[in-house]
Order: sequence, then C-alpha cells, then structure tokens
Amino acid sequence: MTDVLLRNGLPWGLGAPADILVRDGLIDRVAPGIDSPGALVVDIDGQLVLPGLVEAHCHLDKTLYGGPWVPHSADDTLAGRIGNDLGRRAELGVPSVARIGALLERMSAAGTTHVRTHTDIDPLVGLRGVEAVREAAARSPVDVRQVAFPQHGMLINPGTAELLEEALKSGVEAVGGLDPAGIDRDPVRHLDVIFGLAERYGVRLDIHLHDGGSLGAWELELITERTRVLGLAGRVTVSHAYALGQLDEAYQDRLIQGFAEAGVALVTAAVYSFPVPPVKRLRAAGVTVACGHDGIRDLWGPYGSGDMLERAMHVAYRSTFRRDEDIELALEAATHGGARVLGLEGYGLSPGDRADLVVLPSGSPAEAVIVHPGRTLVMKDGVVLHN
Repeated sequence: MTDVLLRNGLPWGLGAPADILVRDGLIDRVAPGIDSPGALVVDIDGQLVLPGLVEAHCHLDKTLYGGPWVPHSADDTLAGRIGNDLGRRAELGVPSVARIGALLERMSAAGTTHVRTHTDIDPLVGLRGVEAVREAAARSPVDVRQVAFPQHGMLINPGTAELLEEALKSGVEAVGGLDPAGIDRDPVRHLDVIFGLAERYGVRLDIHLHDGGSLGAWELELITERTRVLGLAGRVTVSHAYALGQLDEAYQDRLIQGFAEAGVALVTAAVYSFPVPPVKRLRAAGVTVACGHDGIRDLWGPYGSGDMLERAMHVAYRSTFRRDEDIELALEAATHGGARVLGLEGYGLSPGDRADLVVLPSGSPAEAVIVHPGRTLVMKDGVVLHN
C-alpha cells in the first residue's frame, strides 16, 4: 500500500494547518512540514479534513435509488406508509441489489465511510433484505452494518421474532425494535424479546420510537431502565424519539439524565416536521447523539440524497442552530456520534486512527455543514476512492 501525504490541510479540531501522513491504512502522523520520501503527495491547499462521515440510520433495503422515478403513493399516517411498503415492494422489486449498490456508491462519493442500516425482517420477506444488503455491501468500500428490524411489527406478526433471531445467527450486527406500545401494543413483552436477543447474541440494540407525548416518554423510561439494569451502557440506541421533543423541559431533563446515566444514545433524522430531540442539551449532558437520513427515495418518502453533510444541515436547521459552535454539534452527530453508536474503534483524525478521511473546500466545519460543497477527496482505509 502506497503511503499518502495530504499536504497543508485543515484537520477538524486541530485549529491550525497541518500535513497528514497515511501509512498502511492508518493515520501515521499529523503535523506541519512532514517529510516522507516515496509517499504520494496530494496538496489539499488549506481545505478542511474530516473523518469519514457516518450514516447511523437508514434503510438500504427499501431504496428505489438509481431506478426510474416512482411517485409517492402512501398517505401521511404511519400505518399508511407501512401498508404502502408492504403492498408495493414486490411490484417494484424491493429489495434490489443494484439499487442498494447505486446508493452506496453515492454515499461513498459524498464521504460516507460507515453505514448502519435497518433491514426489514418479516414472514413475507424473510431474510432476503439481509442477503441483498450483504451482496451490495460486498462490492462497496463502505462499511455496512445491519439492524434486524421488524418494520411491520413483531408481536402482531407471528414468526417475526424467530426470524430476527435467525438474522442474528447469520451475523447481523444489531437487533431492532419498533414502537413497543403504538404498534405491538405490549411494550413489556416487546422489550423482553429484543433485549433478550441483544443479550443472548451480544449485539447492539436500536429501537425506532415514533410514539409521541406521554406514551412515548413512558417507553423511553422503560428502555432506559432496562439498559441500566442489564448493564448494556453504550449498546442501546433510540432512533427518532419524537416524544422527547414534545415534552416540557423539566421532563426532558429527567429523561436526558437517565440516558446519560444508563448509556442510552439517540439518533435523529430531522425529517419533515416531526419533533427533533434537544441536541444541544443532550450533548451538554454527555448523551451520544447521531443522525441519519431514515428513508432514502423509497416507498416511505421520495426524499434523501445520501449526503450526510446535507443531513447534518437539516439537523442544525431544525434545531434552530445559528452559531458555529452549535452547528458543529450537527457535524459531530454525523461523525463521532455515529461512530460511538456503531461502536467503531480507531475513528478520528489522530495518529493510529483508521485513515477514513474526507477533504472539502470549506474554511470551517460550520461552513461545511451549511454549504455542503462537493468533496475534493474521499479516502477509506488509506485508499483514495474519489478525488
């Protein structure tokens, strides 16, 4: 593997221009004026350098990306979108290895190096989505980790829990849940099953929670308590958590303190007008916050570009962030926050970290989020993929 010397970059967090020497797929040195005979030298002329972007919540198996435009056909309810998904996925050839591959290529070109995707598991589709994502990921430089996800309910669809376990036996990296009260109507039993699977197979857990108001808040308390009692700190994530954005500050603060103490992470997609968790207060309390697109051009909605800097912009905008230091919290969610949710080791811009790097023509991290310009260079494990 050829050494690569990125000359005169602006590594995020360093505060001054520096060179970055990449050797054997890792960051070897970060300092001004590095001399490395024989290295491939790339002058990046003061451009910003970020660690590889992390997509912490998407649905690769559902995507229609790369195919003909499909007008959206669901109504605005959760049940309507579930029904639309179930009713049309066979007609449209979902899941499609080709479309998943096209989306991964787009993500890679935009600087995403790691993806966590929630893959549908139900008696009708079986593990076909898992297999399709694996096949597409095997051809992509992007590191893809799957969540076995009961998109259409678990307890209300007999056989789904057994299929979730089959997916984990096959090597799927995490187990998912979906609205234990609102969809499955039995939160205690739902949590018994998914936490039991997470414990048994030593995997991470990521629960979609769309339920709002006091119902969703109660479920957040149940999830936090389970995590604390079972000692699963750092392994449990709640995605969406709409209820958190609907509560008064006193109740929010009690829940946030619970997340911090139990080690529960939050992921937001900041989509449409759905509530966004209070990112700034969550981070101030030490809670990990990550972000992702949710659906990307699929039967649930026509939006999504695959660009995580654009998604970070949506998080910042929906959070009414205007100051640079606040906008950087959204960038952190699309990088270090996602890395913590996925449990990535050796992530960052320090010597010894994996050389997953993104270079772009911005003078500051906040500008990168707001403008999300084209990427100048993308590197994965020390290999230049796009420049």
